[in-house]
Amino acid sequence: MGEKMNIAVAPPLQVGGTLFTPEQLSAIGTIVGQDAKIEMTPFKQMYVQIPVERRDAIQAALEQAGLEVYPAGFVSKSLIACNFCKGAEDAGLETAHKLNRAIAGIDTPTPLKIGYAGCALGTSEPLFKDIGVVKMRDTFDIYVGGEPKGIKVAAAQLLLSGLQEQQLVPAITRIIHFYRAEAKGKEKFSKFVNRMTLMKLQEMAV
Repeated sequence: MGEKMNIAVAPPLQVGGTLFTPEQLSAIGTIVGQDAKIEMTPFKQMYVQIPVERRDAIQAALEQAGLEVYPAGFVSKSLIACNFCKGAEDAGLETAHKLNRAIAGIDTPTPLKIGYAGCALGTSEPLFKDIGVVKMRDTFDIYVGGEPKGIKVAAAQLLLSGLQEQQLVPAITRIIHFYRAEAKGKEKFSKFVNRMTLMKLQEMAV
């Protein structure tokens, strides 16, 4: 048997949430084959094990079926977003797409989860992600350092508030690249935030 690898598969961000169509689910099974291992992850992606030599062909076929394909493993995950229940415009769907395109698949010391909520209800639980974005009417707040697992569960801390849309993506990408550059080995992002302090991260992000 040849070498295997995992890819991450997800539907596009859309009003209603993480929605696979029956046709897309059928296409996944047909494209990757009946012997493939498929795992649903906590970050709204399917991990699909495929032969390395077929990666490009499989990715092209999945994208043709309307799916998005990302690297698996130690990378920033695709955006974990809400259901955009206030509608695409009010909840900032286009902004979420821009952010996802900028951050998904960046190599990081540990897997990095970025959450997005289109309003203060926060149904995607952005305060329990490594980095959380909350849309507040016409501006955005950024939270960092959420810890959802273990016995020391902690909500993320407010890093920046009142950002305009054009400020959001640059701030998030600066945070991710700063983490890449300054983390100690496989340091978890929440520990990195505590070590660096909010003040240092604020200075770097703006």
